[in-house]
Amino acid sequence: MRALPQQRSRMHKLSIQRGDLWVEHSHPPEYQTQITSGGTERLVAGVPAGDSIVIKRLTAELPAPFFLLYVLHTTRGEGEPGRYQSPEIDHAGLDRFLSSYGPLLSGDSRHDFWVYSPDIKATLVWDRHNLLYAYGPIDEFVQALRALGFNEGNPNVSFGHLHHYRQEFDADAKSLLAALPWVYSPLRPEDEQ
Repeated sequence: MRALPQQRSRMHKLSIQRGDLWVEHSHPPEYQTQITSGGTERLVAGVPAGDSIVIKRLTAELPAPFFLLYVLHTTRGEGEPGRYQSPEIDHAGLDRFLSSYGPLLSGDSRHDFWVYSPDIKATLVWDRHNLLYAYGPIDEFVQALRALGFNEGNPNVSFGHLHHYRQEFDADAKSLLAALPWVYSPLRPEDEQ
């Protein structure tokens, strides 16, 4: 397993203001376990430099099949805002998808991306803020993150920030919507920015 990158990617989802400049924000490799208001345990982790290795490593802990959910909340003309759910895919299909669309998922804030493993009712949510929410085998997820160099901390976006919706990813976003026979449904209130 490779370590997290030392250099940040050229394209990034979030910027923060430093003086008069907006600069890339990259979460430190931190995670925190939480109990939601509904009493569910979850793990929250920052995704340093938007590196897709984090979600790849956590999905390796889950049994296939998977369902993907691509939540397009800010469109740039590639499709209708909404929820796009995939048919079942296996590990190889998920790896191909992440390899093909990892740069878009890492470098653009127009979407949230979910992976669901129905066999154990586990869900991973990689959001527009480069935070990853994990529900399911929390202990295995923590071990996987620790293997990537993560430590306990407080990943959050409780600071002023700027989202990026990049023209450079418009063709990839359109291709992603054509890559699978997605089932479309409208956005839910919690999806909208």
